[in-house]
Amino acid sequence: MFTLNNLEIPILAAPMAGGASTPNLVVAVADAGSLGFLAGGYKTPQALAEQVFDVQQRTENVFGVNLFVPQSPLTDRGAVLAYRDALAHEYKTAFSEIVAEDDDWFAEKVAVVIEYQVPVVSFTFGLPPADVVTRMHAAGSYLIATVTSVEEALQAVKRGVDALCVQGPEAGGHRATFQTQGEPGALALGELLTAIRAEAALPLIAAGGIHSGEQIAALLATGAEAIQLGTALLRTDESGATQAHKDALVESRFTETVITRAFSGRPARALLNAFIVDHGDNAPSEYPQVHHLTKGLRADAARRGDADGLALWAGTGYRAATAGSAQSVLKALWVEATAAIARR
Repeated sequence: MFTLNNLEIPILAAPMAGGASTPNLVVAVADAGSLGFLAGGYKTPQALAEQVFDVQQRTENVFGVNLFVPQSPLTDRGAVLAYRDALAHEYKTAFSEIVAEDDDWFAEKVAVVIEYQVPVVSFTFGLPPADVVTRMHAAGSYLIATVTSVEEALQAVKRGVDALCVQGPEAGGHRATFQTQGEPGALALGELLTAIRAEAALPLIAAGGIHSGEQIAALLATGAEAIQLGTALLRTDESGATQAHKDALVESRFTETVITRAFSGRPARALLNAFIVDHGDNAPSEYPQVHHLTKGLRADAARRGDADGLALWAGTGYRAATAGSAQSVLKALWVEATAAIARR
């Protein structure tokens, strides 16, 4: 059965929903001796099944799938309507109906993962029900819960997962908090890892803003069994990120990342752009309703190559993201990390 200690290179490719985590990226990372994840979030069950089948046909190595745990129902429809009206006034467009609940086809995607016996499954935005844990374990899957606090980690241990992905505030994209409302913790990744290590005996994966061999060495020394990268792989050949997104990571006019709810209603780290400046203070804490409001606007911006209309998800180490193959990026970081480990 899979364990994190089986990996030749303990540097994982994070699941990046919205298109960045392609089958090409997952296969490249798997064949480099590490672990990549297909991002199940926002995909239909059929699309996920097709990608799983694609990866299985192209590599015999272990890979993973990430699933979004269903969120609580809409709590403030009035706030979402007000945000919709403000966007409609500016963009002169029509929006789809606001639904109270959207489970992202969770049950159907669980069935896909079980049917295809996916070796590793991770969860974001909460914990899977106990019966899902039981069924996936019976199918042979290794289960990882993404956590952002000691409290979440303890809940995950009790639920019976096999490992924890500890996500610090430096991470690009969405914080994986179990609750949409409220502000996520600000404890730096290294400190968070130490705090969780003291309370949880499960293997830990460190994630958030990691971009150098020195960081990797330090986090492994702190108690992580593996490291997970997202932003560092966005500019690679196999990444499905838009060209505008890739270019923005190195454009001089994008000088900082901020936490915003403007694109989805959930706190997420992105490069500060015009959309966040204009709407960041007005977005309600309602996910995925806000995500559905803005997805058409983001798709249009992508077609036009307009970086100021995109969700430019990026961790704090975004300037270090390099182009080239994913394998070359992983191997270079691992060479740096092993050298740093030897110096310790």
